This record gives sequence, C-alpha cells and structure tokens, in this order.
Amino acid sequence: MDDRRRAILEEIPRLRRYARALMRDRDRADDLVQDCLERALSRLDNWRTGESPRRWLFTIMHHLFLDQMRREKRRGEGAMLPLESHDAMSVPSEQAEDAASREVLQALQSISPERRSAILMVAVEGFSYAEASAVLGIPAGTLMSRIARGREDLRAILDGGSRRRAIRVVEP
Repeated sequence: MDDRRRAILEEIPRLRRYARALMRDRDRADDLVQDCLERALSRLDNWRTGESPRRWLFTIMHHLFLDQMRREKRRGEGAMLPLESHDAMSVPSEQAEDAASREVLQALQSISPERRSAILMVAVEGFSYAEASAVLGIPAGTLMSRIARGREDLRAILDGGSRRRAIRVVEP
C-alpha cells in the first residue's frame, strides 16, 4: 500500500467522528464516510503529496454533507433524529458515560448544522480558524460568528437543562 493511501486510512476515525456528529445517524454517517473515501481515492491526484490529507478529506466530506442536505431539503426526506449520546462518538470513551458529557453531546445535536460543523471543526477536530473556514468554504469572520452563536446556543440549552434538574419536585 502506498503512503498516500495509508495516510488517508489513518484519518478514518476522525472522519467517522465528524460524520456521526453531523449526521446524527450511525448508518448515514458511515455512508458519508464511505462516499468521502471513494471520492478521495478516485481523485487521489488532487491531493498534494507531502501534506496531511486531513484538510482535503474534511473538505470533501463537508461538500458531500452539504449536497446531501440540499437534496433532502428539496425532496422533503425524513428529519434527522438525535443520536443516543454514546453513538455520537466513533469510539466510546469513558467520558461519554459521564452525565455532563452526555448532556453536552445532546445539546450539540440540538443546534443548527452550520453552527455544529463550525464548532466541531475547531473544538473537536482541532483545525485552526483559517483551516476550518477553508474546509467549510466560508470566510473566517463567518466561521467565528457561527462558533460564537453556536456556543451561545449551547450555553442556553445547557443552562436550561441545569435549571430543570434544580427545580425537581419531590412528592412526599
């Protein structure tokens, strides 16, 4: 196996994690990853050798995701359902068992796909703002705005959840 294919294979866990967070459905996320890998392997010459394929692969995946969302919107296909918290990660971790982690994952699934993808790119996948804006095909200012608004959304959702837990009524 050549080095380019090996480098692409090493990115699969990250691609799966991002796809599952975007799609909120394990099977559809795996389909998205497969489509991404098929497109990448069929266009291997478009990747600049010597660079990490990560940004290139995430760009391909994001474009495929947007195409799929547009197609579904035109056709009026079924809405995405929230994942169980442990399904949001490609590899289960000990943190996912923690109630706070589950709550954050559920809140993340509640915000708009544009804001969710911006937050995931920077906070989870570790892309710089410049890299994430290039992958998502948006100006850096738009990315920062989506991240800020997404964080506000998350804060509001999480604050509402903590208030509901604090107001529990205990019947005698």
